[in-house]
Amino acid sequence: MTTRPFKVLGIQQIAIGGTDKQRLRKLWVDMLGLELTGNFRSERENVDEDICAMGAGAFKVEVDLMQPVDIEKKPAVHATPLNHVGLWIDDLPKAVEWLTAEGVRFAPGGIRTGAAGFDICFLHPKGSDEAPISGEGVLIELVQAPPEVVKAFSALAAG
Repeated sequence: MTTRPFKVLGIQQIAIGGTDKQRLRKLWVDMLGLELTGNFRSERENVDEDICAMGAGAFKVEVDLMQPVDIEKKPAVHATPLNHVGLWIDDLPKAVEWLTAEGVRFAPGGIRTGAAGFDICFLHPKGSDEAPISGEGVLIELVQAPPEVVKAFSALAAG
């Protein structure tokens, strides 16, 4: 194994799926007090989500409350209540290059702009013969951290 050319900085997001995001919003926004910061809808990704936030600044964690656009189509964002975990990455292209070379399987789609405007990609929840390392049942989103988040996590690590 070669030296890892990137760092996982912290949790960027937690995505929670259900058949009715209004019910999810009742708990996460109305009861727990998370701030509703946006919405995202994609027919291609079969998702209609409310984007919420807890915390502030570089340590803000996004909580996506997701329901399928069409309950009969894939991906089934509601089929696993904890849909995926997003991790801040300091250098996403280097991470993808290195992880791929080490045998990590990525979900189709490559690096692209995600719902919150950051570059993202996903580690596949299941390995394959060609790429046997996976999330072992968990979909993991790698998210390019903006400069202020990289700086904040670097300062925290140094202090």
